Amino acid sequence: MPVKDKNFVSERELDTSYQSKFIALELFAGAGGLALGIEKAGFNTLSLIENNKDAANTLKKNRPNWNVICEDIMNISTENLLKKFNLEIGQLDLLSGGAPCQSFSYAGKRLGLEDARGTLFYSYAVFLKKLKPKTFLFENVKGLLTHDNGNTYKLILKIFANAGYTIQKKVLNFWNYGVPQKRERLITIGIRNDLTNKVKIHFPKPHIYKPVLRDILFNIPQSEGLNYADKKKNIYKLVPPGGCWRDIPKDVAKKYMKTCWNLPGGKTGILRRLSLDEPSLTILTTPSQKQTDRCHPMSERPFTVRETARIQSFPDNWKFVGSLMSKYRQIGNAVPVLFAYNIAKEIYLGLEML
Repeated sequence: MPVKDKNFVSERELDTSYQSKFIALELFAGAGGLALGIEKAGFNTLSLIENNKDAANTLKKNRPNWNVICEDIMNISTENLLKKFNLEIGQLDLLSGGAPCQSFSYAGKRLGLEDARGTLFYSYAVFLKKLKPKTFLFENVKGLLTHDNGNTYKLILKIFANAGYTIQKKVLNFWNYGVPQKRERLITIGIRNDLTNKVKIHFPKPHIYKPVLRDILFNIPQSEGLNYADKKKNIYKLVPPGGCWRDIPKDVAKKYMKTCWNLPGGKTGILRRLSLDEPSLTILTTPSQKQTDRCHPMSERPFTVRETARIQSFPDNWKFVGSLMSKYRQIGNAVPVLFAYNIAKEIYLGLEML
């Protein structure tokens, strides 16, 4: 893969391991996209917590040296965390992860930590409160900004501030950071208040070159993947790269779409074939759904496991454990490695000021 500019980090460059003076602990680790990017930015991974067995086994298979804990994080958060991880308060350099926050709905409440009880974010906040890391990285979907009319994120920021952190936040697009995929993510970074005069963290600058599928869809190892039924394959033969149902005969499209034909909106996700000269749309946990198709540019099929992993910027030697659909879910839920690397690199540079 050619290097297009000095900010573009190729997949092969990420295969090098680093030793670090900074330590990180990750919650809700999934299949390791965020953790791998953080590792490649130079952090030493102290431990990772992930409750899904397949995802936890993926982490263990690829990084036997990582301390992977496959348990309910809400139970772990009640323990003596300093003792469990052999840390002193404030010693941890980075706490990372992205807790699901969709269960929040606390408009008009006290906006304190107790208001988060019963949600997975509560466990993240407890780790923050008990460990007092120098910095934290909290990633989540862009929709968190508007969830419950903005009250969910307002509560989260209030809890972070009450825990003693100065916050900065920004919505970033994967495509700007070496990932051939259009998707936005809300990134929240915290610096412990006593360090704000010393530690300065900047959000990464967008890369000059933004990769497209042509850059990554060749020379990919063979792997398993879903296939379309013959009827759907034949319809896809009519769809040009970059096209959708609008680009095939109306009678064929109407018969395929059935009741979807009368739905409002552009429905451009139906029978969508991607082009080599564009980035992927958001990688999903299920690669073949009628209203959110992402057909391969050159074949009448969804992307394979390894192709999907490439789009998420996982190295080719990162193996996924579990059933076919479990592998797709792990990859779809992951933070792209290169995206994570670019953010973690800025946090690392900030900590070097100490």
